[in-house]
Amino acid sequence: MPFLNRLQRWAADRPDDTAVVVAGRHLSWSGLRDAAEARTVDSGNVTVLAEPNSVDFAAAFAAAVAGDRQCAVLDPTWPEQLKAEITDRLHTAVLAPAPARKPARGPAEHSQAAPGPAPAELRDGSPDTPFLIGLTSGTTSVPKAFTRSRRSWQESFEASIEFFGLTPQDKTLAPGPLAASLNLYALAECLYAGSEFHTLESFDVGDVHTAIAHDGITRLVLVPTMLRLLSERGLAGGVDASGITSIICAGSKLDARTLEAARRWAPKATIFEYYGASELSFVSGAGLRAGAPLDAGGTGIGKPFPGVDVRILDDAGALLPDGTDGNICVRSGMVSNGYLWGDDGQALRCFDGWYTVGDQGYLAGGVLHILGRRSDMIITAGKNVYPHEVELALASVPGVASAVAAGMADDVRGQRVVAAVVPAHGGITATQLKAGLDDVLPRDKRPLQYFALAELPVTDRGKVSRQLLLDWIDSSDPRIRRLG
Repeated sequence: MPFLNRLQRWAADRPDDTAVVVAGRHLSWSGLRDAAEARTVDSGNVTVLAEPNSVDFAAAFAAAVAGDRQCAVLDPTWPEQLKAEITDRLHTAVLAPAPARKPARGPAEHSQAAPGPAPAELRDGSPDTPFLIGLTSGTTSVPKAFTRSRRSWQESFEASIEFFGLTPQDKTLAPGPLAASLNLYALAECLYAGSEFHTLESFDVGDVHTAIAHDGITRLVLVPTMLRLLSERGLAGGVDASGITSIICAGSKLDARTLEAARRWAPKATIFEYYGASELSFVSGAGLRAGAPLDAGGTGIGKPFPGVDVRILDDAGALLPDGTDGNICVRSGMVSNGYLWGDDGQALRCFDGWYTVGDQGYLAGGVLHILGRRSDMIITAGKNVYPHEVELALASVPGVASAVAAGMADDVRGQRVVAAVVPAHGGITATQLKAGLDDVLPRDKRPLQYFALAELPVTDRGKVSRQLLLDWIDSSDPRIRRLG
């Protein structure tokens, strides 16, 4: 079961307490239950939900996964043609026989549900049945689609609640889009834990600061770029974040500047960073307690989550020794069922019960070190360079606010490493950057070209895009300039 039985429990025990707040609009536990129950009448066996953040989204999502039903959550900003193509594929999947580990279903928005059973009670279905059709992000090609069982999310809830210390007294703010898996999970996790959940109609620094100041927020769930903005502008504007006790970041490892700013802005918060993947759920993580010394700049991202085993395997599935990089492989009950479509044989591989999405890393002393996706790896003059390593090294250089690295085509080397930085203050030169890397990055991994950025190249979900960096360089975008 994911969270509906728990929702019924909280609605019975605490009917008038607040469950969900979106842009100032509140729904109590009983109000959320009643709104979701009313929507089950219109829900087919699979629903495609493509809505902006609202309390209606929360009710629609709960209704769409009632009983043994399934829900596919799409980004409402995706082009209409893309959303229509995904819906068509899901309709086809409903009619096709379900392959092993990949349940076939199909759907449409709550206004366009596929034929299904009679209206379901607002209760959790069988634990091993699929309830969520996840879609990888993308705006130009059809995203890959995978499914998750109710049991996988229940086990994820138990692990994350234990690891992050979520309590019913917490008030969580996840200011990003609910269509993104990070925020959708945070909503469902809070419904499971009986904890108040907040979000906004869209991300706005001022609105987040207002919510923190006036709504008693104790917990933030967000990506590093958002945390940087909130922390630095919060410090500059005197926004009080002393009531925040935990900050949970995913998407990429936190750099030294973001950690320092977040520590100063929210001095009582434990700052969590973790590694996971939509197909794998949680893998490893670490929490920097308030007052603990900062330890930034490395590639380590904590030890395995509760209930998770991690190994590093080569491409043949052989176990690699500590300190040797290879495929980060996971064994846990939180792993997804697999793909409905889009798996090229590499997207989610299995080695005798150990699953990997192709992320590369190594283990040292029980700590997992993340190097990055194999697809991001730069091969330059026969050497393998992971952009993540270069970015972390550059972020430790004085005067660098943030950094992004990528590989450009090179007739001699195959690819050459290029890097762009957002200066912390004033300007910065290529000479300063080169000098700053002398003791922290091997010579054959250092960038051959440096650029200054007016802003980070990020997607609409707040994630840094290396391809967008290359596009900016190629088009001489005004937001980037070459450093001499």
